[in-house]
Amino acid sequence: MSASERLHGQVAIVSGGASGIGLAVVDRFLAEGACVGVLDRQGGALGDLQAAWPERLVVVGGDVRDGAAHEAVLEATSQRFGAVDTYVANAGIHDMWTRLEDIPLDQLPGAFEELFAVDVLGYLLGARVMAGALRAAHGSMIFTASSSSRYAGGGGPLYVAAKHAVVGLVRQLAHELAPDVRVNAIAPGATSTGLSGLSDGEVGRGSLLDRPGLMDRVAETVPLGFVAEPGDHASLYVLLASADEAPFMTGTVLPSDGGLDVRRSGRHHRAQRVAGTIGAGGA
Repeated sequence: MSASERLHGQVAIVSGGASGIGLAVVDRFLAEGACVGVLDRQGGALGDLQAAWPERLVVVGGDVRDGAAHEAVLEATSQRFGAVDTYVANAGIHDMWTRLEDIPLDQLPGAFEELFAVDVLGYLLGARVMAGALRAAHGSMIFTASSSSRYAGGGGPLYVAAKHAVVGLVRQLAHELAPDVRVNAIAPGATSTGLSGLSDGEVGRGSLLDRPGLMDRVAETVPLGFVAEPGDHASLYVLLASADEAPFMTGTVLPSDGGLDVRRSGRHHRAQRVAGTIGAGGA
């Protein structure tokens, strides 16, 4: 089967699809023949994306913390292209490795609420809105987890806890939605993206792009010796979206992390104490 046929005739929705891993997934789904709806709060980027793919893509501006935004993208996508087969929950933010003891006590509740609202509630709202359509289509949900769903060090306690929660969500939804909907996740490791931090208060602000030299330091902790580009993960989303290629997979979290399970071997042993860098990937 040629690359342009793997998702031919399928319809997908991607949250956080205007940048980073989400954009790479959108581009790959389109290249594989799918039609795609994108939910994102980056208005300018959405306009550029729509202009690049006017025939097979619709965009909706909105915040994943708003259930109505998920309803809007489902309605717009299904009206334009028909029944939705795949939902990719990808939007996320990071805590910029802020340690628990460095979070002022009075700011901890707000930081928790913001990060978990985007990284966990946003996934729950999307899944709730999409579940009925995906049941009818016998479709697929795919969540962007992170290597931080398996290891410490890829963020602070808020981010790592949220990504562990995503794995629990995948497993529970795989149980609840079987046999109609397959529910899986990808756990990217160190990836060169502009993943942003918190916006409320003074905790965990900024983005990965604000840290010069970070990706070079991260690469030293990765057994394969390099940091991924967003597109390096995209084929795994295609695999899970395809009922032909992954018909017997549900409740699965696929790592795409450069081999973190073997990171203590060889030349990488010296890098294990590089603080706050392991597994800086994610949505």
